[in-house]
Amino acid sequence: MSAVLKQSTIVFRPMSEVDLKQVIMIEEAVYEFPWSAGIFRDCLGAGYCCWLMELDNCVSGYGIMSVLADEAHILNLCIKPDLQNNGLGKEMLDHLIELAKGHHADVMFLEVRPSNGQALKIYEKSGFDEVGSRKDYYPAKFGREDALILGKQLTDRLLVNH
Repeated sequence: MSAVLKQSTIVFRPMSEVDLKQVIMIEEAVYEFPWSAGIFRDCLGAGYCCWLMELDNCVSGYGIMSVLADEAHILNLCIKPDLQNNGLGKEMLDHLIELAKGHHADVMFLEVRPSNGQALKIYEKSGFDEVGSRKDYYPAKFGREDALILGKQLTDRLLVNH
């Protein structure tokens, strides 16, 4: 993490409807095919874990995760472009992992573009392994891009299919 960020205070707080303007600005600045305001509203309405990361009282990123039974699924994790490559993505990921554990999830999953090398490095360093793929999952400039499915075991409890 940069020296500037080490002197800053990172705070996590739940996202609310009033935060959506800032969240959408970040989303549109980062992604070529951003989520719509409606998708974020649906996530809030569904009761998903929707969290903001603030750096010195300014929204710097967010994470959205669903938790069902013993599985957590990261749906979106995003950091403002000018703050990327400073360890904030890992901070947000660590926060979501702790939330998932608090919800008694045994395993966590996410999808990531194979072309997103920066995110792949963060996930791999955090113990995620490739467990599958989804063909043509993401919109791309010229057609569609597959998604890698990554998973991480959160507890020592073995998962058994019944």
